[in-house]
Amino acid sequence: MPGRLFLTTPLPRIAELFGGPAGALAPDPPRNNISPGEEILTLTQSGLTRMRWGLIPVGRVNARGRPVMETIVNARSETVFSKSAFQGVSRCIVPADGWYEWTGEKRRKTAWRITSADRQLLAFAAICDVWKAPGGLEVAQAAMVTCPPSADVSGIHHRMGVLLVPSQFDTWLHAPEEELADLMRPYPDGSLTVEPADDVDWNAP
Repeated sequence: MPGRLFLTTPLPRIAELFGGPAGALAPDPPRNNISPGEEILTLTQSGLTRMRWGLIPVGRVNARGRPVMETIVNARSETVFSKSAFQGVSRCIVPADGWYEWTGEKRRKTAWRITSADRQLLAFAAICDVWKAPGGLEVAQAAMVTCPPSADVSGIHHRMGVLLVPSQFDTWLHAPEEELADLMRPYPDGSLTVEPADDVDWNAP
């Protein structure tokens, strides 16, 4: 939806494909197992940067007025721009070579790897902001936007991340919210490959 990501394409190549300067970012080693809570690469209006995967809604409080610390990893496209929890968020794009999902019963689950059928980088639509942690630390954070699945993915999950093509990047990053509905749709059928991921070491980064 996605559950975990992987990104093995080198940073210079990502910068070339996504049209965003990498600035002073240090290259990452290939990452085959990126979990929520870890840093992810993102493309913003200012270029490529890193954020924490998981969004603590800024200003969200419970009935007692205390900050809500629940981390949101994915946001539904149907409500992402209407929920008060996401008021004032910005938008970014998350590059990845693919993602993982699981099916089956607990302790007997099958892991699946989802990639572009042409093995090109995928681009997830995401929202982002900056959370001010206790003590004044500021944490850039992001959450993927999800939509109903394409036919390629529907057999393993009831949701998928909204995937963009390069011609849509500028619209997602800059256009008014009312112009984004046409982007938040399932990826075209036949564009993704789903295969078993039984070769992944889940204890490795």
